[in-house]
Amino acid sequence: MMDRKQHKKQSTILPKRIILMRHGESAGNLDTSAYTTIPDHQIPLTSVGLTQAHRAGANLRDLISGSSSSHWRVYFYVSPYARTRSTLREIGRSFSKRRVIGVREECRVREQDFGNFQVEERMKMIKETRERFGRFFYRFPEGESAADVFDRVSSFLESLWRDIDMNRLHHDPSHDLNLIIISHGLTSRVFLMKWFKWTVDQFERLNNLGNCGFRVLELGSGGEYSLAIHHTEDELREWGLDSEMIADQKWRAHANRGAWNENCPWYLDAFFDHLADSDENDDDHKTPNEAYLHRLSDI
Repeated sequence: MMDRKQHKKQSTILPKRIILMRHGESAGNLDTSAYTTIPDHQIPLTSVGLTQAHRAGANLRDLISGSSSSHWRVYFYVSPYARTRSTLREIGRSFSKRRVIGVREECRVREQDFGNFQVEERMKMIKETRERFGRFFYRFPEGESAADVFDRVSSFLESLWRDIDMNRLHHDPSHDLNLIIISHGLTSRVFLMKWFKWTVDQFERLNNLGNCGFRVLELGSGGEYSLAIHHTEDELREWGLDSEMIADQKWRAHANRGAWNENCPWYLDAFFDHLADSDENDDDHKTPNEAYLHRLSDI
């Protein structure tokens, strides 16, 4: 049986990067009428989408090989939809078998469920209603809300951490590990929301990823993941992050794992009008002598 020290040592071996990628251009992106006759999970990539995915594979390989040791590996998670699996297949052309230590189809990172076959005019009206109701909580008839997606992505993240902690990915600790998740636009935004503890309001302001666009969560010097290591501030703003969210990403780039960012307003300040720094009679912040004198004055 693995002793505690060995398990603790193993659990500290974290992936160097977690990369979220949206699929390439699909037939549904090009013409929404495709959803009226083709089930969403069977929507294929277009020829442009295939080219995008092929180029994305080369870009990913350059990104990983250019800023890692020569001993790097990748592990893929992929949505079961046809367009994501085709995207992965094209990306895979840029990696040798030696570099890929595994791949897993993961149903919990699939697209938001919009119902079954989508009648174009009806779906247009439904999406207009969603804009008035709010994108996160609106549930599509016979489908899901973004809040529903949040729940299953949360479950996936718990499994992901167990995979890492128990080394189910069979990761050699001497190799830089890169987890690449081939998914969908909304699902990727929800993943980021959950990971960075963003609020619903912050989620609502995020912009979608372009086809084969990706976001790189890179491990910082202290053990926290940050978007600000690989991506520029201009990119973060373009994606919908405000100044406070960007400042938090910069802090995470150097923060110790599990540290608390006291300057992050949505952890406390966004929920209260004002919180005093301490209670009026709080002895915790007094020296022992001050606390003793304060108690004497109450006698």
